[in-house]
Amino acid sequence: MDGSPTDFGSAYRVLSGAVIPRPIAWVSTHNEDADNLAPYSFFTVASIDPPIVVFAPVGRGDSLKDTPRNAIEHGEFVINIVTGDLVEAMNQTAATVDSGVDEFEHAGIEKAESTVVDAPRVADAHVAFECTLHDTIEMGSSTLVFGEVVHVHVADNVLTDGKLDTTKLDAVGRLAGSQYATTRDRFELTRPP
Repeated sequence: MDGSPTDFGSAYRVLSGAVIPRPIAWVSTHNEDADNLAPYSFFTVASIDPPIVVFAPVGRGDSLKDTPRNAIEHGEFVINIVTGDLVEAMNQTAATVDSGVDEFEHAGIEKAESTVVDAPRVADAHVAFECTLHDTIEMGSSTLVFGEVVHVHVADNVLTDGKLDTTKLDAVGRLAGSQYATTRDRFELTRPP
């Protein structure tokens, strides 16, 4: 069957169900009241030079949730990569809580100081990208938040010879609804010349 996205349910359902797995940006921010931590599965690398990542929360202007609003107002944030050992904690930060609630404390997650930005990072994250706000674009019902990676934290246990080893990083990706996937099932494919 061919047709518009709504012919298959909703645009959200068909897009989020077919573009899988999606990496999860576990975004931490800081404001005057509390530290914020929330997962976003509309996330990817946008540029290598300069190193830019982007996450796309639903909401615009006054309807933005705490995480994107803090990132925009304070000009910085941290993207923590979700791995299998952190997936339950990540899920706790998806809960709807009042503004001003410290979501690290709410979910029992240990904070670590960042090196360049004021926003904290998840202490147990195997990879964390400290970012300064590069740009935002309002698109439809969402706001794309672009961050320039200014510092990277990589745990020793996911390194081989000083380089990130993807076979050691048990990253978790979002599928649709309450379904997730890991990167444990891997294979290699040689690119043709």
